[in-house]
Amino acid sequence: MAGRGGVDSHKHWDGVIPPECSPDPSKIFRLNAHLRWEVARDPLHQDIDTKKTCGVGPGMSFANAVKERVGVVGLVPCAVGGTRIEQWARGTHLYENMVKRARAAAHGGEIKALLWYQGESDATSQHNADCYKENLEKLIHNVRADLHLPSLPIIQVAIASGEGRFIEKIREVQKGIELPNVVCVDANGLELKEDNLHLTTHAQVELGHMLAEAYLTHFLPHSSHT
Repeated sequence: MAGRGGVDSHKHWDGVIPPECSPDPSKIFRLNAHLRWEVARDPLHQDIDTKKTCGVGPGMSFANAVKERVGVVGLVPCAVGGTRIEQWARGTHLYENMVKRARAAAHGGEIKALLWYQGESDATSQHNADCYKENLEKLIHNVRADLHLPSLPIIQVAIASGEGRFIEKIREVQKGIELPNVVCVDANGLELKEDNLHLTTHAQVELGHMLAEAYLTHFLPHSSHT
């Protein structure tokens, strides 16, 4: 989710931004690490996931794909790559920072959805895989409770790859969550980089479009004007 599209094995980002990820200074903004709004552009997570090189993720193609229907889009990047879901439990730095950022963003607008793409690091052990369903459902419950948004739309991604042999177990959980207002898009089959773990730039663009389609289809009220 933090975006490794275009980042090579030497941790260098090629700087290529596809047209689908172009900035739109009038419509697409992001909340930076200092909780200030600025024009959004890739890498969206450069001041959030600071210990790794960030490139293209799904956020900009998502925003460009929904802006004509929703108007101004505020992105609130919170992802940190290579993390297990237990590191996002309530009380952890990652979770509390995400909630803090979401609350700050809510002062300037309305929180419309959470996009969640995680799980590769949980595919390494039987224990993590076995606990994944409980941990994911707890995360959803906690975020909704702490933001006072009991029906917050959540679009999660079924992982396309992983760091261990329990990928299918994680994918089963992700695709099988049956909580209200939670939908899943499947990244399986999207093009992977040479590391067989992260999505290519093209695949990230595609994933952004899949997330946008899910949001527009499931969560955007249809009006007679559209």
